[in-house]
Amino acid sequence: MMVYFVGAGPGDPELLTRKAERLLRTASVCIYAGSLVNPQILELLPAEAERHDSAGMTLGETVAVMRDAHQRGLTTIRLHSGEPAIYGAIREQMNALDQYGIRYEVVPGISSFQAAAAALKTELTAPEVSQTVILTRTAGRTPMPDKEDLAQLAASRSTLCIYLSTHKVDEVSATLAPFYGPDCPVAVVYHASWPDQQILRGALADIGQQVKAAAIKKTAMIVVGHALGRDIPVSKLYDASFTHEYRTAADR
Repeated sequence: MMVYFVGAGPGDPELLTRKAERLLRTASVCIYAGSLVNPQILELLPAEAERHDSAGMTLGETVAVMRDAHQRGLTTIRLHSGEPAIYGAIREQMNALDQYGIRYEVVPGISSFQAAAAALKTELTAPEVSQTVILTRTAGRTPMPDKEDLAQLAASRSTLCIYLSTHKVDEVSATLAPFYGPDCPVAVVYHASWPDQQILRGALADIGQQVKAAAIKKTAMIVVGHALGRDIPVSKLYDASFTHEYRTAADR
């Protein structure tokens, strides 16, 4: 039988892929990422499906559940929040399944950075302002590689989507301000796409105060960059004076 690593998306059940929903409705065993997964998504599982909350499980315990299900001929879903390829820790699980000869497949999901952009009603890229988006985090108990220090990434002045770092928002702001300027737009999106979604907008100079006032400490995305501003150059894609492969400029 197969193990499916499935992206549960950012929270809203309607943001699941059709494939993810189909697999959930037919799964025999589900190992899910604790409170990071909306309980409404778990309701898609068959009533008789086994459910295992991985929040308190070790890698060994997680793999043991997969092996046991495989030996019983049962299909297992390893349900990760967001997109499994981003901070999903799936490589170590797949290495173990390789060792035991258990087949697996990865089903992608919408990430929280995409849900945050949707909630903000913004683009993360803007012509002549930012054409690069960096997904990153700050160091915690998991250290950052030397060349991925936030200050080094900030030198590019790209749009930054910063995971797992809301509790360090003051440190983030202080690090970024010399590169982006204290007036650079910032947004913090808590529980993007969940019913209790909360959006804070500000600048590097004041976003920390807002986060503290709202008592947001985790499960939030920090988005930083001048692309968040509204006063940006218009894209040439739909400019009537711009010729491209599919259209000739109107003034020609």
